Amino acid sequence: MFVRGVFLASCLSLLGAVASAEEAYPPDMADRVQACTPCHGEQGKGTNDPYFPRLAGKPAGYLYNQLEAFKSGRRKYPPMNYLLAFLTDDYLRQFAAYFADQRPALPEKPPTDASAAVLDHGHTLVTQGDLDRSIPACVSCHGGSLTGQEPGIPGLLGLRASYISAQLGGWRYGTRTATAPDCMQLVAGRLTEDDVRAVAAYLANQAQPADPAPSAAGSYSLPFACGSQPEKGRTP
Repeated sequence: MFVRGVFLASCLSLLGAVASAEEAYPPDMADRVQACTPCHGEQGKGTNDPYFPRLAGKPAGYLYNQLEAFKSGRRKYPPMNYLLAFLTDDYLRQFAAYFADQRPALPEKPPTDASAAVLDHGHTLVTQGDLDRSIPACVSCHGGSLTGQEPGIPGLLGLRASYISAQLGGWRYGTRTATAPDCMQLVAGRLTEDDVRAVAAYLANQAQPADPAPSAAGSYSLPFACGSQPEKGRTP
């Protein structure tokens, strides 16, 4: 507990959250976000740890929504909840903007033990969905290159299969939620365990596209209303 407390205090100091008027902390965001590096990698590119996601290049609106969710406790992971509880919303927006601007290469793909049949099933769900079960294709929201859309839909590349599976499970069972209407909870609730395994394996096996940037807002219409991707004139 002592070691964890020292680590968290060090992170807060780097983040600038505990700096008083007399204390100096790094003025450059690249230096401040070093507190995020042990879990999320340099520039937010990800690490070999499957349960800490890549942040780089995701839309700033999406990243801010997640930071706010951890700050409010809607998403629960004690280290993140504690670290973000002391930061202002404006500061969270600065963090989101920093990581959204980063474009490091995707990490090397880990080997997969998924069979060809599993990967084929994942490919079908990601690119076509399953109309008989009212499951839209992942690309219909996350884009044909799976790089997301501004301001609130994330890219799905550079994530480990176990992380994707865990997040889909969180939506399926209600432990992860988003602004209503919570479209991901709706979609994930229609997936079976085999579906989740296949989608996660397929997405984790994809290469970086020529243009890794998310699509501009309004580049394509979503198949249904989604609270995290507001219509024009609304805020998330």
